[in-house]
Amino acid sequence: MTKPPHPPRSKPLLRDDGGPLQSRTINKRNPAQPRLPFDPLPSRIEPALASLKQTPPAAGNWGWEVKWDGYRLAIHVSAAGVQILTRGGYNWVDRFPAIEKAARDLGPTSMILDGEGVVLDEQGRSDFNALQTSLGAVGRRSGNKTAGNAIFYAFDLLYLDGHDLRGLEYSERRHLLDDTLRGFDGAIRISEEIEADPAALLEHACRLGLEGIVGKNRDSRYRSGRTGDWVKLKCVQSEPFFIVGYEPSKAAPGGFGSLLLAAYKGDDLVYVGSVGTGFKERVALDLRAIFDKLAWTRKAPPMAYDGKRAVVWVQPTLIAEIEFRQWTPDNKLRHSAFKGLREQEDNASVYRMEH
Repeated sequence: MTKPPHPPRSKPLLRDDGGPLQSRTINKRNPAQPRLPFDPLPSRIEPALASLKQTPPAAGNWGWEVKWDGYRLAIHVSAAGVQILTRGGYNWVDRFPAIEKAARDLGPTSMILDGEGVVLDEQGRSDFNALQTSLGAVGRRSGNKTAGNAIFYAFDLLYLDGHDLRGLEYSERRHLLDDTLRGFDGAIRISEEIEADPAALLEHACRLGLEGIVGKNRDSRYRSGRTGDWVKLKCVQSEPFFIVGYEPSKAAPGGFGSLLLAAYKGDDLVYVGSVGTGFKERVALDLRAIFDKLAWTRKAPPMAYDGKRAVVWVQPTLIAEIEFRQWTPDNKLRHSAFKGLREQEDNASVYRMEH
């Protein structure tokens, strides 16, 4: 026997004619109607780069923060997973496991974070050599080297929840970044803006042994490349250059006295001088062993060179991070020192001469 229906718990709403109200039939969505204006997640964004300046800009609305010494990275978080992209477009997600975990913990929100992957020393300063040691020493690298102690300092937010934010002013992007990372505890941290006079801030940063400071025009949209919207002031200049040769050591057979360096000028390489200091013994031995495998088989060097040194040329493959005090009038490095090697495949970071 069929059970009688339960009586309604409340009286039905009535129309003016006394009949019960009925909801309108919901039709299927018309495919011709426009969808919500979501932006596709970019597969890769060329990073905005800071222009080197000797003094802070005299005018404008600028925000200042510490310049971190590591690898420029972009973290892509989506339903498909996490990618950690270098400037050259390589996915190093397997090399930064703690950063990847932190990115997953930030999900399921889709986002692109722009920032720097670093390893900190005991004083909380970014240490490029420590990062390179974590990724694998020179001459003993393999694809499974990881920097488990690396953290990511985020300083921009380029995409969030289906929306491309590059058209927003930096102040707005920064507000969204602060809100996204507020209270988050993990290997992704926010690079704090510091309210201070930039000249005094730079002096303080140099006194603490930091690399320098970065300023960003708060009124600017995100534009790839060096546009002047971002500037950097350094305590000591440091840039990546190709190693294109070495001068054999007269004192230590099998060693080298100095390395010859090159930068890009357009699509060509140009000689920018040499470096003969800053090498630890183990690194020097490893480098010398690599040079034997990279010997340049052509008689001519890989770029124009009119020097008189006895040089063994090598393929422009290894990328050295070099500290130096200034450029000479003929575009050579002055008072240079070897700081470490950058990853060979990430050659997008090699210094480019602007004129």
